[in-house]
Amino acid sequence: MISRRVFRLLCVTACLAASFFALAQEGHPLTGTWSGDWGPTATQRNHLTIVMNWDGKNVTGLINPGPDAIPLASVFLDVTNWTIRIEADAKDPSGSPAHITAEGNLDDIGSYHRKITGTWRQGTAKGDFRITRD
Repeated sequence: MISRRVFRLLCVTACLAASFFALAQEGHPLTGTWSGDWGPTATQRNHLTIVMNWDGKNVTGLINPGPDAIPLASVFLDVTNWTIRIEADAKDPSGSPAHITAEGNLDDIGSYHRKITGTWRQGTAKGDFRITRD
C-alpha cells in the first residue's frame, strides 16, 4: 500500500500534468483572429484583420470579416522554416479585380500572440504587412 502522502503527491502531479497538456494543445498555429496593418510606407497603412481556421485539411478564412469580407483562396504554411503564403481575390476601389498575395514569416511560434510579417501585394499596390494573433 502507498501512504496517503504519496497518494496525494501523485494526484497533484497528475492534475498538474493534465492541465499542462490541455493548455499546450491549442490547435493549428494559424487558427485564430489576426490583426494589424499593411501598406506601401510607414505612414500609409491599411487596417487588416484576418480570421483563419484549420478544418482538418486546409486553412480557410476571411480578410476583413464583415459585409465586404474577402475569402481566402489558399493558405500555405511551410513548417520547416515557418513561412506562410496567403492568396485571395478582392476588388480595388473602382470594382476591378485585385489579386492579393501575402508572403511572410511566422514568428514567436511559442507565444499565443504570435506574429506574421512580410510582403503584401494587392493588385498593383505593394508593401509590407504585420499582423498579430489576438
